[in-house]
Amino acid sequence: MRKRTLGFVALGAAASLFLSACGGSATGGDSDAEGGFDLGSTEVVNPSETTGGTLKYAIAGDFDSTDPANTYYAFNWNFSRYYARTLLAFNPEPGEAATDLIPDMAVDLPEANDDFTEWTVKIKEGLKYEDGSEITSEDIKYGIARSNFNGGTFAEGPQYFSAHLDQDDHNVYEGSDPLAGFDSIETPDDHTLVFHLKDSFSEFPNVLTQPQTAPVPVDADRGELYQEHVVSSGPYKFDGDYEPGVKLNLERNEHWDPDTDPVRSALPDRIEVEIGVNQDEIDERLVNGEIDVDLTGTGVGPSMKSRLLDDDSIQDNLDNPFTGALRYVNIHLPIIEDVACRQAIMYAADRDSMWRAWGGAEGGDIATNLLPPAIPGSDPESDLYSSTDGKGDLEAAEAKLEECGEEDGFKTNIAVRAEREEDVQTAEALQQSLARVGIEVEVKSFPAADFFGQYAGSQDYVRENNIGLSVSGWGPDWPTGYGFASKITHGDAIMETGNFNTSELDDPEINGLWDEALLTEDPDERALIYGQIDTLVMENAAILPVVFDKALIYRSDELTNAYYQPAYMMYDFMTLGVDRGE
Repeated sequence: MRKRTLGFVALGAAASLFLSACGGSATGGDSDAEGGFDLGSTEVVNPSETTGGTLKYAIAGDFDSTDPANTYYAFNWNFSRYYARTLLAFNPEPGEAATDLIPDMAVDLPEANDDFTEWTVKIKEGLKYEDGSEITSEDIKYGIARSNFNGGTFAEGPQYFSAHLDQDDHNVYEGSDPLAGFDSIETPDDHTLVFHLKDSFSEFPNVLTQPQTAPVPVDADRGELYQEHVVSSGPYKFDGDYEPGVKLNLERNEHWDPDTDPVRSALPDRIEVEIGVNQDEIDERLVNGEIDVDLTGTGVGPSMKSRLLDDDSIQDNLDNPFTGALRYVNIHLPIIEDVACRQAIMYAADRDSMWRAWGGAEGGDIATNLLPPAIPGSDPESDLYSSTDGKGDLEAAEAKLEECGEEDGFKTNIAVRAEREEDVQTAEALQQSLARVGIEVEVKSFPAADFFGQYAGSQDYVRENNIGLSVSGWGPDWPTGYGFASKITHGDAIMETGNFNTSELDDPEINGLWDEALLTEDPDERALIYGQIDTLVMENAAILPVVFDKALIYRSDELTNAYYQPAYMMYDFMTLGVDRGE
């Protein structure tokens, strides 16, 4: 069997597209080599090799989980790399190569067979956990198995492995041997993994960047309680236990070998995270220098945003990148079953008011389609529900309401994450615009950490509480149509809890196109398929796009090595340090 090693240069090109799509800044100023507004979008700001100090984070909500098996928030994928190494990683530098794949624990990029159904990865020798014991291929296999084959123990993480591995039903928490019968990943020796897939999947190496490939010692696994103290494979380990809703502190892991790690500079001596801090307080403390980074990575809140943009003296401390994410409203098909009723919402929505609620020009561009402009296959000119000045087509909306038998309108609820002020304001703007055609919407707020696990992503809760809409945001797991949208629009991604296909869209034609894309080797042909899916999702009125968003991020003069990493849609946490001049 002849093997092929893929270079994945297409991903580097996608990174270039992300950065070129970010062209043009807000009104704050111009970027140049000496400093300037939005410099961190394309360059490392305040480069330094200074070590030591404490890097201080804060977050308004909480981690969905510190367990690498059970997380899907981008900030957590970024942060967890402090203590959880992965097989592959994204290139730690700004610019066109930012989303190129590089080895992390792996020796090199994976090798594929001719039809992309088998992938072989070699891992480095001498990698160690925080207790000095060696990391083996069996530990990585177990980490992957427990993340996707756990009998429902974990609800938050993606399910790429369960969807694509050629594996019968399995539950690592049943029986005396957790890996007995788990043969879709072979470990012929302590430093080799061979992945066997059901079907061709040319984009599979991107999955190996995800935290679910972090090694886990079988004897250390405590199921849901493992998140209290994850065994470190990275440069930092837990200092005490993670206290949900309170704090997480990290200290240096003396058994981490920097010579094996091309991703993490590990400059600070200590990492501290305060949890449950009000967003306005976080913003004030950022500007005052009391904390260094907002862990969510999405930028300052609306009130601070206007203050910073109006202060000429602070423009060199601001970045305003396009994130590569879409902010949108899910329309829940089990609650609003008739497509004409859903299309009425699409027509009645005042896109201009929602755009302003998200922050106007500094918040992003109005979105009228699913795929962000940097994703091959996107057509940003597509607008199936167009209206004058984006204010909504009320006549078309009323006609659709009559078509679905709700000519007087109907009532439903819209779920939002309480800590995300832009989400709340977007919901309120939509609430006002839908009221113009008799659709009455009540805004319901829920904690971000449990939003998908217990509320908007819980099938039972949605049905019992008439959650017809929910405000969400999504960025690419990797920068292709499949990496961006498969988990929010493929019927196979629907889960009882921890559901990110929150609309519960399960359209046979869309599902078939996703499956066809997996079998298509040519990226240009795949892009055409992704464009078809985009149109069909809009026709189904399952997702109401709001903005292709931008973040306004404040960085202090004490924060070193800051640059925007489009793979995580925020600063690359692994390069950050602090230099307080002490």
